[in-house]
Amino acid sequence: MVSLEYAERHPRLADAVVAVALFAGAVLGAHLVGPDEGRPPAIWIADVLSGLSCLALLKAREHPRATVVVTATCAVVLGGLGYLLTPLLLGPVMVALYRLAASATTRTARVWGGVTTALVVGAAVGVTDLDATVALRVVGPALWLLLPLSLGSRSRLRHAYLDTVRARAEHAERTREEEARLRVTEERMRIARELHDVVAHHMAVANAQAGTAAHLLDADPALTRKLLADLKITTSSVMLELRDTVGVLRGAGDPGADPLEPAPGLARLPDLLEMCGSAGLSVDLEIEGEPRDLPPGVDLTAYRIIQEALTNATKYATPAAASLRLRYSGSTLVITVANATDGGRGSGGTDGFGIVGMRERAHAVGGDLRVSAGGTGFEVVSALPLRVTP
Repeated sequence: MVSLEYAERHPRLADAVVAVALFAGAVLGAHLVGPDEGRPPAIWIADVLSGLSCLALLKAREHPRATVVVTATCAVVLGGLGYLLTPLLLGPVMVALYRLAASATTRTARVWGGVTTALVVGAAVGVTDLDATVALRVVGPALWLLLPLSLGSRSRLRHAYLDTVRARAEHAERTREEEARLRVTEERMRIARELHDVVAHHMAVANAQAGTAAHLLDADPALTRKLLADLKITTSSVMLELRDTVGVLRGAGDPGADPLEPAPGLARLPDLLEMCGSAGLSVDLEIEGEPRDLPPGVDLTAYRIIQEALTNATKYATPAAASLRLRYSGSTLVITVANATDGGRGSGGTDGFGIVGMRERAHAVGGDLRVSAGGTGFEVVSALPLRVTP
């Protein structure tokens, strides 16, 4: 494993070592003769051709086809001179074919490998010396040359598979990171809506209570004390809800954290109306149909929409009165909050964050929300499903 990693980091050095080893083997193969065979003439030519083949291997990575041509030509000349084409002499051709099969397409490797094998086998057999060993001289070189073609193609396919796996892993990692960023953004928006609903409503009520108490401080001390007591309750409520909401950011898995209160729903509607009343807003409640239990998400959404709409009415309603109607019909809960306004200001226009938050909450549970602001009135109508479909 260490040697393979070293060879991958230093390919030039690895190629040089392979070329030297193959040259030594080719020289040895050229000098080997059988017991009944004579040594071919001009042994120095075999050494030169072997050296030329091994030098060509140094460029096999950049020019695999040219390397195959050079090494195959040297092998054909050696076979024509009468040298026995053993694996030692065929080593440079085998390495060149392996490089070609590992880098080129399957069709190119087959064509070049087939032509090279035919030429080398033809040189090994010759045209005049057709004896009983001709089959051995054909099968031996052919098998030795087809082997690197098979190994090179396998190596190419393996590298292609590893590249595909790596690309898929990188794509999956990018997808996970994008999904994580999307979830973080969605959670931040949800927490921002919660904080807006909590702070906007309670601060509006507290502001109205403080203003009324200051106005009645000298005229009605008893009512002023009651308003200040209600103001204390209002500020305590907002502090508790802020603690619960921000507590989510600290981590829900903290064993030392205080248990959070259940999410508000329509069950807390009387408390909400009482708080609005203490701020000077008179709310006329009307319920049509048979009330029923709502899914937690729809229950929270209904409460927050009513809370935001009544907060806007507390700020802008003239006179300080609003009507709230809950209509249960079939599979839908229709919430209608209406109030008279001064000059059509409504909730400060139809582009505020409060209206955007109400609309996003309604859409999140599969409902809808419509806001209409006229010259003398402001109305919020939201239709929420009584059953959430996954």
